[in-house]
Amino acid sequence: MRAERQTERLPVPLRRPAIEDVKPCVDGGRFPIKRTVGESVLVTAAVHADGHDALSAIVLYRPASRTTWNEAAMEPVGDDQWRGEFMIERLEPYRYTIQAWVNSLLTWQTDLIKRFEAGQQLALEILVGAGIVLECASRAKGDDGRRLMEFAEKLKSLSAGESRVAVEAATDPGLSALATKYPDRSRSGMFEQELAVDVDRERARFSSWYEMFPRSCTSDPARHGTFRDCIKRLDYIAKMGFDVLYLPPIHPIGRTERKGKNNTLNPSPQDVGSPWAIGAQEGGHKAIHPQLGTLEDFQALLKKAHELGIEIALDLAYQCAPDHPYAKEHKEWFRLRPDGSVQYAENPPKKYQDIYPFFFEGEAAGALCQELKSVVLYWISQGVRIFRVDNPHTKPYPFWEWLISEVRKEHPETIFLGEAFTRPKVMYRLAKLGFTQSYSYFTWRNSKRELTEYFTELTQSDVREFFRANLWANTPDVLTEYLQFGGRPAFLIRLILAATLGASYGIYGAAFELCENRPLHPGSEEYLDSEKYQIRAWDLDRPDSLQEVISRVNRARRDSLALQRDTNLRFHPVDNEQLIAYSKVTEDLSEIILVVVNLDPHHAHAGWVELPVREFQLEGHQTYQVHDLLTDARYLWQGARNYVDLDPQVRPGHIFRVRRRGHTEKDFDYFM
Repeated sequence: MRAERQTERLPVPLRRPAIEDVKPCVDGGRFPIKRTVGESVLVTAAVHADGHDALSAIVLYRPASRTTWNEAAMEPVGDDQWRGEFMIERLEPYRYTIQAWVNSLLTWQTDLIKRFEAGQQLALEILVGAGIVLECASRAKGDDGRRLMEFAEKLKSLSAGESRVAVEAATDPGLSALATKYPDRSRSGMFEQELAVDVDRERARFSSWYEMFPRSCTSDPARHGTFRDCIKRLDYIAKMGFDVLYLPPIHPIGRTERKGKNNTLNPSPQDVGSPWAIGAQEGGHKAIHPQLGTLEDFQALLKKAHELGIEIALDLAYQCAPDHPYAKEHKEWFRLRPDGSVQYAENPPKKYQDIYPFFFEGEAAGALCQELKSVVLYWISQGVRIFRVDNPHTKPYPFWEWLISEVRKEHPETIFLGEAFTRPKVMYRLAKLGFTQSYSYFTWRNSKRELTEYFTELTQSDVREFFRANLWANTPDVLTEYLQFGGRPAFLIRLILAATLGASYGIYGAAFELCENRPLHPGSEEYLDSEKYQIRAWDLDRPDSLQEVISRVNRARRDSLALQRDTNLRFHPVDNEQLIAYSKVTEDLSEIILVVVNLDPHHAHAGWVELPVREFQLEGHQTYQVHDLLTDARYLWQGARNYVDLDPQVRPGHIFRVRRRGHTEKDFDYFM
């Protein structure tokens, strides 16, 4: 019996283009990339198909609230690689993907030229092209359709004529531009995923943070500072150029197991305790420490800060003192020990008896998470939009992904800074889950090699797509060995590095500008007389204060667009291991910032800095000026290699603006 032939149809049309290796793409699209409003997304991919047909490709993108796609053309850059770019214009998540198709017109035009150059007969080929143009006309409307019909008729009329004239008509740029608007996408290929962009406001990308304990806004350590005292200090902070004032927890402090000065377990009745031991009979995470003032006082602080261009960032520490109302009313939110007592925080052998961590794996975890979300929403309702999150790596990943997503649905302007000094993969995972900014290892990176390798990873690898580092020169928990032994020059060096390597940086306020460098004991990174456990009355008028230098550094950051981004960082060779040089430039080269720093706080060092003069458009023997934004000094340089000599006791670093002769009329005047 003869087998009957069966004809099977493909379940879908043949879609010839393949789209691979799409970037940026975090973990196969599991997590979004990060951008701020006004930034662009450069999308690259490998786009190819069988045979030799020409292809076209576009980036499809849209705000998440819209259903229709916008299109950005992609261009081939060789070896089947394509690139296209779109702009983020709205403060909401975006989606993007790639579409590609066979470009029949371009394929025909390319082959026609080859046939013409080979001296072949073209009459039939011209008619084939006329048919392709007619198909484009059928997809067009109005005047475009009419003009395409005219092009098609013209090609038909030239098919039997002189080949050169027909080829010129076939490759008319007007025809190509018009036909490109109406391609046949019926068999286009589409990248399998819609990739996501988390979009933040500008302050998520560029910010200068100042940390201050409100209770230390006092001239007398025996008198507790208040929010009203903080208001008086805002002008001082604004004058230094900071735009975010971060306050450690402002809530009531527990009395049970309270820590005394220098973290002693035997406090006196006068000891004020640690602000991170949150909660007492006066209230918990939604309450204000009564000695700081009232909610009205806090709102007055917010209002005055806003007038000065400063935002208040609150500490979000999800933990409780034993006196917290949660510990009394919701024991199901904590881990209980066999004797019925609540498990306090431990990091063996260390014990933190004044802290109860939450238990996220109990049957009441759902109610706990909802309550913790309500804490954020409460402070948002009071006007806060920035939160510094304490130890997020000690809470479950899914909790943070849920919480941040839930909050940002209604309040997309909210910024979360994650303080997770922990293992790299944990830090990166938290950033992927939604943290807007992250603390980093900068605090402990001191040598040229350490700094170069670390910041190359942060700014030039895929990490740049999801991890925004906020560089802290010091914190109340971290007084590095470098600062302990480097004296005033060490503080200046770390200030310049933090403020120029990163678009966002911070200092632990008065302790930094007054060069506080006394450790609790040798080998410790804890401060002696730490402000975490006592009130400190800082003499901000001391003549050795760094406030003037800090003001100049922040002014340079504010006036330099190049310093307000991270991904434009590039390191440059210097023939001295104690000198580090790097630049940040704007895309159009209208601004070139060059930073050179002596990393040794004890000795003067000199060396030759080598610049990419061709890339900076400084070729030849032209003279160019480098203007130090810290001292206002100006130097004339020439060529790729120039000499720098830095004494840390006098000037540990330069922040140069490179001015090319005649680049602008203003720049030319500087040379006269």
